[in-house]
Amino acid sequence: MATARLYLNENFVNLDKTTQLQSIYNAKQIIDDTIQLIRNISHSLMPPTLKNFGLESAVNDLFQKISGSGSMNASSRFHDYRERLKAENELIIFRVIQELVNNILKHSNASFIHLTQNTSGHRFFIRLHHDGRGITQADFEKLNKSNVGLGLKNIQSRLKILQGKIFFEKDMSQTYYKVTIELIREEDDKQA
Repeated sequence: MATARLYLNENFVNLDKTTQLQSIYNAKQIIDDTIQLIRNISHSLMPPTLKNFGLESAVNDLFQKISGSGSMNASSRFHDYRERLKAENELIIFRVIQELVNNILKHSNASFIHLTQNTSGHRFFIRLHHDGRGITQADFEKLNKSNVGLGLKNIQSRLKILQGKIFFEKDMSQTYYKVTIELIREEDDKQA
């Protein structure tokens, strides 16, 4: 924006018509680029699908994009998501899911990832299963105390805001890793 302002400074009126038009064009281009950048940042902060249609749609969209890339089979299924959470809570949960998925894509060498959502009373669960390399709860605790694992620390701090918990485990068959996010869904947390 400062560069656009340079094109339209106080000397602008003293310039010949052609130079004025070129300055206006250059300033407009910079403003258009800035608007697009702000729009992209805004969409990154609150993806339009999440804002307009909720967590289920945003997660399904994310997983369709992953599957569409051809690098991994990704699927999601929401069982009990009839009433949306508050928008800020949905955003936190979505960011946690994104971070977990990014970690799986980056570190696990998995061939598939599957997400399920369900509720039990006032408890709200998100579970991610994958067949790659993963971590257990002991690994998570160790990484949380070390200088590495910044993404895991971000997950922990985001879930703390929602008074949520996260659990990492290898399933009983020792074939898959499972990550479980558990939140208490209070009546006050439901969107009116």
